[in-house]
Amino acid sequence: MAPQHSPALPALGGRAPSYRERVADALRAALIAGELRPGEVYSAPGLATRFGVSATPVREAMLDLAKEGLVDTVPNKGFRVTAVSDEQLDEYTHIRSLIEIPTTAGLAATADPAALEALRPVAREIVTSAADGDLIAYVEADLRFHLGLLSLAGNGHLVEVVRDLRRRSRLYGLTALVEAGRLEASAEEHLELLDTLLARDTDAVRAVMVRHLGHVRGMWAAH
Repeated sequence: MAPQHSPALPALGGRAPSYRERVADALRAALIAGELRPGEVYSAPGLATRFGVSATPVREAMLDLAKEGLVDTVPNKGFRVTAVSDEQLDEYTHIRSLIEIPTTAGLAATADPAALEALRPVAREIVTSAADGDLIAYVEADLRFHLGLLSLAGNGHLVEVVRDLRRRSRLYGLTALVEAGRLEASAEEHLELLDTLLARDTDAVRAVMVRHLGHVRGMWAAH
């Protein structure tokens, strides 16, 4: 059966990804959002039904995730989501803060205003996804926004390091934030960040980024 293209499967910026890559991106977002839980074993057919696609690209995508250490293969059963300790998550967030805060603050002086404005629709998509409680779309749009922003600094290796750190993160508290009506407020910080960048206010950009990354700890802490 030919795979059915689902609107739920995101396409991360740059070149057009293959269908397998789109499925892998959606699965990574589900992992980060905590919709696929550590220790649980998921079968390719079961995930295919959940995402509205055929089993083959799911199986191939999960093998890609296994190479990244995000899941382990379980013979004759499927894939087990690997656990991430609080210590590891703290380390990921610390490294991200060392990279993302100064790099983003530096863009206040160097980024092309048109390039910043081009990210505004993505920032609005983050807010819309938060309001709708669509956690996979939220995570995917958040990743596109921040990687797109960092790419304006012109260092591709830096972007890939941050991409890997974000893939390894877990935001188990997203569901609780949606239920409490607080996720949308956090999402709106992306629009605030663009406004401070366009205002060329380096100190304000740094303050927004410190606050924004500080929320990550609270998001993944709610197991």
